[in-house]
Amino acid sequence: MLEPSPRPFARFEWQIAWKYLRARRKEGGVSVMSIISLVGVALAVFALIVTLAIRSGFRTEFVSAIIGSNAHITVFAPQSRDENGALVNLLTNYEDAAEQAETVPGVARAAPIIRAQVMATANGRNAGVEVFGETLEDFKTIPFMAAPEEEFGDLSRFDEGVALGAEVALSLGLQVGDFVTLISPEGTKLPFGGTSPRINKYEVVYIFRVGHFQTDRIRVYMPFAEAQSFFDREGVADQIEIFIDEPEDVEAVSDVVFEALGGTPYLQTWKNVLGNYLRALTMEDNVMFVLLSILVLIASLNIVSGLIMLVKNKGRDVGILRTMGLSEGSILRVFFICGASIGVIGTIIGVITGCLFAIYIGPIFDLINCVMGGGVWDRSIRMISELPAELQLMDVLSAVAMSLGLSFTVTYFPARKAARMNPVEALRYE
Repeated sequence: MLEPSPRPFARFEWQIAWKYLRARRKEGGVSVMSIISLVGVALAVFALIVTLAIRSGFRTEFVSAIIGSNAHITVFAPQSRDENGALVNLLTNYEDAAEQAETVPGVARAAPIIRAQVMATANGRNAGVEVFGETLEDFKTIPFMAAPEEEFGDLSRFDEGVALGAEVALSLGLQVGDFVTLISPEGTKLPFGGTSPRINKYEVVYIFRVGHFQTDRIRVYMPFAEAQSFFDREGVADQIEIFIDEPEDVEAVSDVVFEALGGTPYLQTWKNVLGNYLRALTMEDNVMFVLLSILVLIASLNIVSGLIMLVKNKGRDVGILRTMGLSEGSILRVFFICGASIGVIGTIIGVITGCLFAIYIGPIFDLINCVMGGGVWDRSIRMISELPAELQLMDVLSAVAMSLGLSFTVTYFPARKAARMNPVEALRYE
């Protein structure tokens, strides 16, 4: 009676594979090549995970910088003409509109604002800034302003002066308690034509740094009532800013807000503003993943070269094993285990090191910055205060799937060649 064939991946197959993997060069092994292949796979997976984490971090950081300091939905009034025939789009019933918008499910807050660009001057220096007229209560509920990275001054005195971004204060040489002059070109009309710019001086009562350079560099917040007076907006507002609980669902919420406001105002969402930018990020993400996948493929090909050498060196062993009764399937599995083990161990090492690097990327870059003497990360160029990294489960799983998939695929072909080796030919010259 025929003996039953051994089950796939039996213990003896693992033992033979392990013997081949750790065999020294003089014994016909390729241990050095195995180590090189393992290191290559680990580095490729490490690079893939770190790059994906930084890519996700940049996207999240830039998007959060926009939705953290800017309205998720902005409501404008329909355009009309004033008594002089000029086009205007000012909201006259802004309080009612804000209250109606806040009743929409998913809306966190809605507030009228005054928004204008002016020239700020102090200590003989000038800077173009964007002024936002907000009430103190509304200012505190802006996501970034609720928990800034740094703050100076007394926010409770907001109604007595203005709040500046840290980079605005730095460029003008201002500190809390100093005075800044704001100049608006939209001034008072003169009796004989032309306009006189509005000029006013305000005390700096609060300075903030939110970590997004573009916000810190141009933002000035002014009490809403004072902004109405300074910009000649008595009884009106420029727009209503709306923050929602789930910014990614802004399209669905904006449709409901539009209906709640009677279907007459013009609405703009943060995705409308960043549409092209988000599409460019997505395309860049896809290209980056393809390029890094090629890196993993190159690392996986080292396994192929190692296995080919192993099959060549172990031809005599294969012939003996076949004559002892091992099937082609057993031989294939032995060499497949050799290559797959390198891919699995390299992937595990790459995942662990990549995840640790992404988690502790801040201290690592601080150390690099210290060793290099500074200048590695300039927030004035990068627009954010530190290198972001966001480790996402799907990114890690995609890196693991890519590495193991390529490792197993490239391992199969030299393993199959070994399995189909003719034992007579393998032992002919032995």
